[in-house]
Amino acid sequence: MRTFLLHLINYLTREWIMFIPFHAVRIFFLRMQLAKLGEGTNFLMGIEIRVPKNVTIGDHCVINTRVLLDGRGGQIRIGNNVDIAHEAIIWTLEHDPQDDHYTAKGKNVVIDDYVWIASRATILPGVTIGRGAVIACNSVVTKDVPPMAIAAGVPAKIIGTRTSKLDYTLLHAPWFE
Repeated sequence: MRTFLLHLINYLTREWIMFIPFHAVRIFFLRMQLAKLGEGTNFLMGIEIRVPKNVTIGDHCVINTRVLLDGRGGQIRIGNNVDIAHEAIIWTLEHDPQDDHYTAKGKNVVIDDYVWIASRATILPGVTIGRGAVIACNSVVTKDVPPMAIAAGVPAKIIGTRTSKLDYTLLHAPWFE
């Protein structure tokens, strides 16, 4: 019965709560489900979080529309002032293509402070993205990204370095998004 209730709560959150047009209402429900949710963090509408108890999010983060945070295979730990853009996907679970039985394997994902993940980027299991790194649009991150690096491509490779002192606080809190 407990498993059924957890699945029901996850379903209601994914299909109903995350589409309520008031971020304060979405935050209220997410605080009860996530492992940790920092102050000033905002979720826009239509986000999907699989196994919310495996997701930790720091202060002043912005999680944009149609982002998928998949905590089924491990922990997702997101630092402070992280901006995750529209339709980005963070996976902690994948199948082993070399396994005869198509076995699933999970690994944690760590996203450090001040990371910017651009639209439609995909982060695969076991990846750590260092402080201040930028992941370009449509990139697929298969390996760790060092701090302050700018990574792009499929698979993502380092194409530059960020030089900012990273002295900002994300404060995006729209009423109806």
